[in-house]
Amino acid sequence: MPIEKLQIIRLTWKRLCEVLLTLVKSDQGPRAIAFAITLGLMMLAINGLNVVNSFVGRYFMSAIENRNFPEFQTQAIYYSAVFIASTVVLVFYRFTEERLGILWREQLTRSLTEAYLENRTYYRLDCSTGVANPDQRISEDVRAFTTTTLSFMLLILNGTLTAISFSGVLWTISPFLFGVAVIYALIGSLLTIYLGKPLIGLNYHQLDMEANFRSDLIHVRENSESIALAHREGRFKARLNKRLNALTTNFRRLIRINRNLGFFTNGYNYFIQIIPALLIAPIFMAGEIEFGVITQSTMAFATLVGAFSLIVTQFQSISAFTAVVARLHTLTDAIEDAQAVTPCMISVEGTPDRVAYQNVTLHSADKSRLLISNLNLEIKRATRWLVIGKDDAPKVALFRATAGVWECGGGQIIRPNLDDILFLPERPYIPPGTLREVLLRTGMEDVIPTEEIIAVLNRLELQEVLEHANGLDQDQDWDDLLSIGEQHLLSIARIFLAKPVFVFLDRPGSSLPKSKISTILDMLTDQGIGVVVLSKNGESRLKYDAILEILENGAWEKSNGLLAAKKPELMDLSC
Repeated sequence: MPIEKLQIIRLTWKRLCEVLLTLVKSDQGPRAIAFAITLGLMMLAINGLNVVNSFVGRYFMSAIENRNFPEFQTQAIYYSAVFIASTVVLVFYRFTEERLGILWREQLTRSLTEAYLENRTYYRLDCSTGVANPDQRISEDVRAFTTTTLSFMLLILNGTLTAISFSGVLWTISPFLFGVAVIYALIGSLLTIYLGKPLIGLNYHQLDMEANFRSDLIHVRENSESIALAHREGRFKARLNKRLNALTTNFRRLIRINRNLGFFTNGYNYFIQIIPALLIAPIFMAGEIEFGVITQSTMAFATLVGAFSLIVTQFQSISAFTAVVARLHTLTDAIEDAQAVTPCMISVEGTPDRVAYQNVTLHSADKSRLLISNLNLEIKRATRWLVIGKDDAPKVALFRATAGVWECGGGQIIRPNLDDILFLPERPYIPPGTLREVLLRTGMEDVIPTEEIIAVLNRLELQEVLEHANGLDQDQDWDDLLSIGEQHLLSIARIFLAKPVFVFLDRPGSSLPKSKISTILDMLTDQGIGVVVLSKNGESRLKYDAILEILENGAWEKSNGLLAAKKPELMDLSC
């Protein structure tokens, strides 16, 4: 990404203000405001104690110079009291900052997660190439954004208060020294920006490279058996080495830039300690000031220059933070775009008792091929339909279009709402969690009794699955515990507990025998559930109320009853 796009420009500050406003308006807003006010008060206390500390240190050192033991004892007591008070305030300041940080992270993560999952935004985002690793951006980038933003905001506010407090102290000691501090900090900041500017782009790319490498490692772990059986270790070794080479090369560039920047910033910080002594010591030697003024001026100069030099001292953090801001900015824009843009010309209308297709035309994902042309038919409740065809692509497109996740086509689909229609893909998906959570809809865990769940499992002969899962309430790794056929049957069991109006089964013959499919279809019919089956292996030899055959070039025909029944005249409606 170009460097100029990563700068914290006006749009970024506007978005930051919007995020802060969202936090204030959220349920966590009152607590966040209370924490912020507490931080402000403690920041004032810290700066006040620092000013007091500078004068106590001055008098303490002067007492040593003058060999005034009673004054030395008094100032030592004051010194101890200031240190104790500063320690208490600093600890509670840090505690309050961390509480506000986790509060903000929780609110922003919940907001992004809800937007990511709303209206299947996650699916549209995964289908696009504009945003890499949205999972990392929601988890790690949000954490870095909230903690670092809060830290920078407090640093800026504290630096402002410190500059105001110690400008007066340093001005009373030497107006010339005050001017040197301002000029020194300004020149240092400009040189730091010049030397460290490449860090912004490098940090941006490093985050994605680290995420890509970790993603491939996770893929190996989750597909270890398949990789071992296919003997694909060499391919993944080459892929991981390529990922590792990319991130280490980028990281070496980061190290080189940090090295060059370190030469300047470390030298800059070291000279802060000696500059005030070089300017004030001659005045002390001339007898115009006391010795304690030298220590006070050193502390005041270092504190004031530190307040003016946030860019110098924090540039490496700022560069990484700028990359995080840019990545979150890209993610939120992508989510907004995905929610705002209608994915296709297929309109979906809700109805409780039928599935109907009106002038539905579907194209391949690259829009180079016509899959189904001008489909018009109605599927009534409690009927069985079979979809057949030599090519799986049109069947899968129809399956996905009915579910609302196919983006290439037009026409209108009338079907029940998603709570009343279920879609079971060819490869079953079992979400993480307990067996009870896998089988039941969200929120129904305490509604559907255990006896009903066990009865459904028994009807599908899944008693062994219940035993392997150690009951209904133990978290399990289902991919390792169950075979594909058992996972498919668990998905079927969920249908009988969810009681939808319709269910679409995508090529169940891939993992279930014909006899089991026949039993399942009879059970679904007995419960008045409409079934649409996409055929692959064996499903076509069962009994159905109607058959939809998808032919070449988008043509289709409908027939009643068994495949052996006489078919009506072919309806070739391809464009």
